Amino acid sequence: MWHKVSTIAFRIPYIKTWKSSWFSWKESYKDFLKNDLLIRDILKKELNWIPTWDIFISKNDNNITVDIYTSKPALIIWKTGENKDKIEIIISNKIWIKVSLNIKEIKKPDINAKVVAFSISNQIEKRMPYKRAIKQALIKAMEKWAKWIKIKVSWRLNWAEIARNETFKEWNIPTQTIRADIDYSTARAETVYGTIGLKIWVYKGDIYRKKANKLDI
Repeated sequence: MWHKVSTIAFRIPYIKTWKSSWFSWKESYKDFLKNDLLIRDILKKELNWIPTWDIFISKNDNNITVDIYTSKPALIIWKTGENKDKIEIIISNKIWIKVSLNIKEIKKPDINAKVVAFSISNQIEKRMPYKRAIKQALIKAMEKWAKWIKIKVSWRLNWAEIARNETFKEWNIPTQTIRADIDYSTARAETVYGTIGLKIWVYKGDIYRKKANKLDI
């Protein structure tokens, strides 16, 4: 009997890092964790139409810094930064702590698993054939020097009565190699005939160092 292991958690702290960085005593741990989850819920609601890679939260004495990696930072900041300031005020009023947002651009969005999943799910929801959307994502990823990529799609494909799953890949993913830098993400496409699930693995090469770095995106 085998068990599924998270691709990201399997590599912490060798080549991956935690998405939240803070310390608290036992008495305040509950409040810190609640604030962390609340910040992520608010950002998910405010940025649900923007392709984001991940959110990293770090807490100092009286300030919380949130790093948001996205392929389109202009959609979050706007021309004069009014949208960014609005989100900071919304979060600060909810948790009663000053929050600073740092918007950072993803260098290669075509080989970022979360951005690829966001793009494919949007195209499926707009009634594009799922095979075309997935094959376009595979071609773009390989053109941007992704080592290998695998995409798995499941549920009622092409309006079929019986659910099934299909896998599209370029070579094999070394999921059991800890030094392999594998980006993994999931997404859901809400269609009129049901929810289609997506899983994406992107292999970017090997990392021969012990220090985890969240900036390798």
